[in-house]
Amino acid sequence: MSHESRVFEFTLWLADDARDHAEWSEALYEAGGDDMLVGVLAGKPYVGVHRRAESLEAAIRSARDTVQQAGLQVVKCEIEPEVIANWS
Repeated sequence: MSHESRVFEFTLWLADDARDHAEWSEALYEAGGDDMLVGVLAGKPYVGVHRRAESLEAAIRSARDTVQQAGLQVVKCEIEPEVIANWS
């Protein structure tokens, strides 16, 4: 049975990276992360993701792969409760 794809929103927190914000932002874009918004909060880098996929798991795995292709490492994934409420 085929599922329809939908857009999932979540945040991937990243390990510290020696490159500056502009460099790792460009690396993410070149790796296919055009659906990611990069930022730093309290000195910790993150990407806000709006990824189209058939499931939440597929969206997170795909986004993690994009981050890894950019030479970055995911520390954790975070989903806001109000975003989850909007999925139903």
